[in-house]
Amino acid sequence: MAANETGFRESRLHAMPIRELGLRIEGTPLEPVLQDFVAELERAGIQRLRPHFYLSLEWGVPFDSVSIALPFYLASPELIALQRERTGHVEGATRAELLRYLRHEMGHVVNYAYKLYDDEGWIRHFGAMTQPYLDDYRPEPFSRRFVHHLPGWYAQKHPDEDWAETFAVWLTPGRDWRREYADAPEALAKLEFCAGRMMELRDRPPIVTAEDRDEDAAEASSTLDEYYESDPSDAVFPPGLDGALRTIFEDYGAPESPSPAERKPAGLLIRLLAHELPAHVYRWTGHFPEMTHELLEHLARRADALNQVYASDSEVDVAIALTALLTALAMNHVHQGTYLP
Repeated sequence: MAANETGFRESRLHAMPIRELGLRIEGTPLEPVLQDFVAELERAGIQRLRPHFYLSLEWGVPFDSVSIALPFYLASPELIALQRERTGHVEGATRAELLRYLRHEMGHVVNYAYKLYDDEGWIRHFGAMTQPYLDDYRPEPFSRRFVHHLPGWYAQKHPDEDWAETFAVWLTPGRDWRREYADAPEALAKLEFCAGRMMELRDRPPIVTAEDRDEDAAEASSTLDEYYESDPSDAVFPPGLDGALRTIFEDYGAPESPSPAERKPAGLLIRLLAHELPAHVYRWTGHFPEMTHELLEHLARRADALNQVYASDSEVDVAIALTALLTALAMNHVHQGTYLP
């Protein structure tokens, strides 16, 4: 009876509009972290500018505002778990990660509050804000022309993100960025510019103080099921993936195992890896977690269709082989816009 009631409650939760979930920052683990972040800003000399925090559908800062949007799922441990289950990627699940994202978003706040994007020096270092903002960008991993702060080589996406990432590196307590980027003159020049501008702005009130909200969770009519419902993808997967899966799992399939109990279904392992791998692949390749999650589900379905299994004592070896395959496919897509050769 209790289990059925739990299932009923979960079903109703998924069908409720997000605005009716009663989510708030106050009284949650988010609140003390945000207080610590404000104290961090003060220690960095940012005392005339205060960001406004609110829950939204994703991270962001509405243009020409001082509002920082935090994903609504961060206000609930249950929703964090759901986000990880559905996407394999949670942006800000721990205190350290939350601060990492806040530092980046604060970079946007500073940019908009002081209209730095109109500054000739800013444009010289980062480029024009009028450049197209492309969701599907193709980063160059380990490029030393940009700093590295958020996963996915995010500074390479747009001048606005380049500045926000540079600001975040400058803001991070204890980070010796001059030493870290001593061999990267372009990135170091951006950091020096940022440090200089922030020194100039210490005592200046912001030009922009609007507290606009975009995709406010308190007004979101979509349900959790609708929020996680993905649009059909036009991704084309290489025809050779079946052969790759056979190579991986038949190497570790334990065909001579005396007992079927020593074998496990390959599709199950792939789906388990989908809870963790997308975030790691994104960090080092720039391949979006949602796409990696979709790719893993395709591999899992093909493994099911091929009846692939592996020996239970070879799980680590299989996971390493799958990770290598996934990374190769991800890099193909990042550099060429397709998984195909």
